[in-house]
Amino acid sequence: MAILTIIFFSAAAAAFILWYFRELQKNKEFYKNIPGPPVIPIFGNVLSVRSTKDILNVLFKWSNEYGGLYKMRLGPIRWAVVAADYDFLECVLSNTQILNKSDDYLSMRPWLGTGLLTSDGTKWKKHRRILTPAFHFQILEQFVDVFESAGNRLVKKLRNEIGKNSVDIYPYVTLCTLDIICESAMGTSINAQYDGNSDYVQSVKSMCKVIIERTFNVLEMNDVTIRLTKNYYLQKKSLNVLHAKTNSVIVNRRKELENNNKDLNNVNGVNGKNEEDMIIGKDKKAFLDLLLEATVDGKPLTQEEIRQEVDTFMFEGHDTTASAISFVLYCLANHPEVQQKAYEEQQMLFDGDKNPTVTYTDLQSMKYLEQVIKEALRLYPSVPIYGRKTNAPVKYNDISIPKDVTIAVFAFGIHRNPKYFKEPEKFNPGRFENMDGRLPYAYIPFSAGPRNCIGQKFAMLEMKSTVSKILRNFELEPASPEHKLNLVAELVLKSANGIKIALNLRK
Repeated sequence: MAILTIIFFSAAAAAFILWYFRELQKNKEFYKNIPGPPVIPIFGNVLSVRSTKDILNVLFKWSNEYGGLYKMRLGPIRWAVVAADYDFLECVLSNTQILNKSDDYLSMRPWLGTGLLTSDGTKWKKHRRILTPAFHFQILEQFVDVFESAGNRLVKKLRNEIGKNSVDIYPYVTLCTLDIICESAMGTSINAQYDGNSDYVQSVKSMCKVIIERTFNVLEMNDVTIRLTKNYYLQKKSLNVLHAKTNSVIVNRRKELENNNKDLNNVNGVNGKNEEDMIIGKDKKAFLDLLLEATVDGKPLTQEEIRQEVDTFMFEGHDTTASAISFVLYCLANHPEVQQKAYEEQQMLFDGDKNPTVTYTDLQSMKYLEQVIKEALRLYPSVPIYGRKTNAPVKYNDISIPKDVTIAVFAFGIHRNPKYFKEPEKFNPGRFENMDGRLPYAYIPFSAGPRNCIGQKFAMLEMKSTVSKILRNFELEPASPEHKLNLVAELVLKSANGIKIALNLRK
């Protein structure tokens, strides 16, 4: 028996060694021609990035050293190409052979399944096609009331912070954006700003935490070994709450739509709604409604497919926008001349009314505020790094990029490159006055090309609505003592020590 055991483990060890060295040789010729920092056997370059606090500084340093395009090894065998070079990014982001997300997104699948963010190939293309109409301006303008309502609740909450020397704005904004995306995606309110300790809100926070920690913990990267950790049980508990909530909303909404369709047979309907109200959407359509009505290859989406897409909207639509809004407010607080100009635009649009009835057209007219938001996203892109993976060989200049190469798109790096942005560390919204259409692959806070962010117009409207409302009600000032951001690259860009400003009520 002992001999058999020795033989078994010897064979297993030999198989592992054979696999290991075979993986080391994979695409070796390609990586040989890409510069990069020296590696340590087994560890690669991971010891240079000990936590999320190190990532941006280390990648930015290497990006400058190697001209914006270099390789790094993630552990014993896995390589990645880090890109902040314009020509390379244009090749990657515009190429239909580089649409797949990298393996780093696999940790999101327990929550999001293969929704629009994490799906590959044919499924992504089909679902992108059916979801695109959901972001038509006639649909988006229906959500202005949602933005305004959540924004009013945020202003009410922030009034409690007036006069304090330092306020971390991020937690407040996060609950506001969670309210907005929940009502927009599912058509239901969770009142996150008044009930931040609800099971649903806490489960969203827990899952975001688990996904981050799985990215940096070797034991948790694997779906099998994560079962040995406490995060597995936290993930399981959170997913029970999140999936149950989404499934319940889908089932209830499906029944409501079926009843509404019956009402269409009677122009006045049992609920007193006429046909025009139903079709035009005076009863606002959430994204969920469009998913329930959608078909792929003539067939409706399954309950699971709908849940995955709704959960994807929930995940993508709150933390990224909260990050952006918080950094915009920080920039305005620390640049009074920019804040004054943005405030004057609000005064001109609404004749000094602090609480006007804001319309879609009003939001579209906030041209200077849009420049402010764009510049804040340049300095502080909500997703500073995102991953792609080649699903077929791709030609770049004289280089052939093989299949299964991981590419880390370093948006933070190219946004701060003086080659594309003069005085890149300076906050200057004026640089976006005449930048539309120029260098589309140098400014990529929403990615670019065919797999760009489907919700960027929705996000811009939401950011304008929220920031303009805060601007009209509060004068923003720097925190005291002076607050220096400690940027960390997690799922989205955050500051480890908060995003702090001071608030005074406008007279």
